[in-house]
Amino acid sequence: MASMQEQNWDLESGDCIQKETSSSSQTPSSSILSSSFLRRRPNQERPPVGMFKQFLNNLRLVFLGTKLCVLIPAIPLAILGQCYGFMTRQWIFALSLLGLAPLAERMSFLTEQIAYFTGPTVGGLLNATCGNATELILALFALRERKILVLKYSLLGSVLSNLLLVLGSSLFLGGLANLKMEQTFDRKQADVNSLLLLLGLLCHVLPLIFGNSVEPQLLDDMDQNSVVWLSRTSGILMLVAYGAYLFFQLRTHRQFFEAEGEDEDELSENEAVIGFWSAFIWLVAMTIIVAILSEYVVGTIEAASDSWKISVSFISLILLPIVGNAAEHAGSVIFALKNKLDITLGVALGSATQISMFVSWHNSALQVPVSVIVAWTMGIPMDLDFGLLETSCLGFSIILTAFTLQDGNSHYIKGVVLCLSYAVIAACFFFHKMPASESLYQR
Repeated sequence: MASMQEQNWDLESGDCIQKETSSSSQTPSSSILSSSFLRRRPNQERPPVGMFKQFLNNLRLVFLGTKLCVLIPAIPLAILGQCYGFMTRQWIFALSLLGLAPLAERMSFLTEQIAYFTGPTVGGLLNATCGNATELILALFALRERKILVLKYSLLGSVLSNLLLVLGSSLFLGGLANLKMEQTFDRKQADVNSLLLLLGLLCHVLPLIFGNSVEPQLLDDMDQNSVVWLSRTSGILMLVAYGAYLFFQLRTHRQFFEAEGEDEDELSENEAVIGFWSAFIWLVAMTIIVAILSEYVVGTIEAASDSWKISVSFISLILLPIVGNAAEHAGSVIFALKNKLDITLGVALGSATQISMFVSWHNSALQVPVSVIVAWTMGIPMDLDFGLLETSCLGFSIILTAFTLQDGNSHYIKGVVLCLSYAVIAACFFFHKMPASESLYQR
């Protein structure tokens, strides 16, 4: 049957709406499906009518509609502990970090709800822009406090986490769950993301080489300023590249990024369950809460490092990205278990590309260029020289991921290699001790 009548309840008015659905309609992209499997199915009964009952219904959907809701009590505990001072700073850091995990998933959910009302193009751009809002807000607070190294490590850690940990664990568990079948994926999407990641790597390597091409005793303020201006120029060009990537993804070659082969049960979950303005108001409220917790995390990271005897570099590079990407990580693994590697790649590689290209950021490459440009407007001389050790880890991770995906098929040993690579990098920065605390503010 080409089309059929479908009944839906409008949660804003309580009215029954009939609409036609076509069996040939486009399937949702990976950005829409990235965390849908973390959510509980909404009750299909008629929603309650009335503003108060509607508010309670939205409250249930927003806060209890995720399996990460068990971490939500950490949010008020962190705020109360900070306001009334009955907790040590390291506990405020831990609770704030835990509270960011469900907020990141819920912000992604609300962004997707808004995207249903704005059309595919605007919706895709909205998902691309807000998909990693938690990491972006955290980065901006670190920038405001002028903790440049914390900012750089958290951005680098988000890329490494998506490339090695998220993708590696997805390929490993997906391979084990599908031992008797070959897991394949469309190489076109992986090739596009790999090219953008290599461009981002070039923009990180050049400032590093440029800064080390002059003998330290001959390095003057003009040479240091040249590294900063090279980084700003590279940041602008990375934003141009990411704009071209969005046009390529959302307009000219959408078929490369669309999820194919989804069954009807999965597609039926991808419908708006709350109204546009409700989703918008909740998104604004959660953004404010994320900003509060991010300020706590940035302000207490040194206290946590001193108390737990763990280097700030390990906390920034490993712990912060793992918590920020928890929802994406779980969604990516679930899709791999269902042998849907194209969606897994859209989540993992897309996020890594977004962070590397937009903040120096698809849901994690854009944030690197954005941070450089924002620092420029604030008069902070942030550059793209992340250091020899850090840039080497980034380079090897991108090359290793590109080799892993070059043949268009996967098995669990590829996931093992990526996960072990992440473990090696984590061990390296666990033993890597930062110098004095003032070095957090500038390399």
